[in-house]
Amino acid sequence: MKILKKIGIVLIAIIAIILIAAVFVSKEVVYEKSVSIDAPIEVVWENVNSLADLDKWNPWNDYDPNMKKEFTGTDGTIGATTSWDSDVKEVGKGSQTIAKIEKPSLFETDLKFYEPYESEAKGYIKVQNEGNTTKVTWGFQSEMPYPFNLMNLFTDMEEMMGKDWNKGLTTLKNICENKG
Repeated sequence: MKILKKIGIVLIAIIAIILIAAVFVSKEVVYEKSVSIDAPIEVVWENVNSLADLDKWNPWNDYDPNMKKEFTGTDGTIGATTSWDSDVKEVGKGSQTIAKIEKPSLFETDLKFYEPYESEAKGYIKVQNEGNTTKVTWGFQSEMPYPFNLMNLFTDMEEMMGKDWNKGLTTLKNICENKG
């Protein structure tokens, strides 16, 4: 019985340490990538200012070209929404609603993911002049609830997201630079 009591105390101590450590870890999750595009800001803005435009360079389309999509509202205006549904794990099920537009510098959306796991995020695309090029920053911010925020210490966002985001931004760059 003494051994079981010691094991119980050790387990409780480990759980307590984990829960205490999670108090000191940020709940915020932020990821973003940037690319410089050899095109005027107006051309770039034309390719990021609506849900249909985002869909043209969406890297997740390649995972499931047959995913079900639905657009509601007036695209390019606040409140317009696109929803998607796919059995492919990398795509899942969710929706994206236009939340803020500051022409020609910011396009912000509210993201809701339902499958393969539930979460919410704020997506954004920032566009700015950089001399003769236009810089595009594509990002999102979200929050991990306590005590799951402890996973932020062990999550490599670049490993998880980098490949897809690089692909999307490269496609956007090609679209913008080959317009004309």
